[in-house]
Amino acid sequence: MASRAGAHGLGGWERLLWVLLCAPALAVLGFAFLYPFAASVGTSFVREGVASLANYALVYRLYRQDVAFTLGVALAGLGFTLAVGVPLCGYLRVRAFAPVEFLLKVPLFVPFVVVGHAMRVFLAPHGTLNGLLLPLGILNPDQPPSLSSSWVGLALALAWKHLALAALLFLGAFRAVDETYLEAARNFGAGILRQTKDILVPMAAPSIAVACILVFASMLASFSIPLMMGRGSGPQMLMIDVYYRFGQHGDYGTASALGVVSYLLASGAALVYVRNLAR
Repeated sequence: MASRAGAHGLGGWERLLWVLLCAPALAVLGFAFLYPFAASVGTSFVREGVASLANYALVYRLYRQDVAFTLGVALAGLGFTLAVGVPLCGYLRVRAFAPVEFLLKVPLFVPFVVVGHAMRVFLAPHGTLNGLLLPLGILNPDQPPSLSSSWVGLALALAWKHLALAALLFLGAFRAVDETYLEAARNFGAGILRQTKDILVPMAAPSIAVACILVFASMLASFSIPLMMGRGSGPQMLMIDVYYRFGQHGDYGTASALGVVSYLLASGAALVYVRNLAR
């Protein structure tokens, strides 16, 4: 009985210790995220001091194309990231090559502003990419195409920046797959692509899904790269709209509504993953 009581008391002290250890982190989370988020949601339902849905009506009237544009760019950027990251990480899992793995992780340490400026120069009408393609005779030198201000260029820039984060998660998941499965596939004549498609991807699917959600949410919230690449007209990324609505118009209600819409888009992807995981 005494030993059971001692064990029960020890468990109580352990729980108290865990609470004390987690309290600072929870306090920071509440102060830095939960309180601003709750305040933003509340502000989004207030217009000129009156509770209403006018801010969301304004978002629908003025920014519905921007919502679709942001969602499309994020999905395209995620597609580019998967198209490059999964096969490349599969190759690095089967045949490790340290220099390529190092280069793959370099974008993780490059600031977003630097990426935006570099991609604007690289994809400009008279930029680096067109300069390399011009000697091939496939471009009109008087009217060279520009990807820097297009949705394709923006998606490529976001994909390049987020490729390192995705690669870290992909490689970690692929390396957790037991080598015996790959050896069995090789014994049946499977090459690197077949091993990646039939062995690594199915067995690492939950980790790949988590990586997709993180990358997608980060692309939705991207601000520096779209701002640096400078779409002067047409649809914009939502964070650009939030910036101008808040900074130039002083319209906190509409800016908050735009932020809530962005949060719902990111939460939708996470909800789909959680529902599929529960099944």
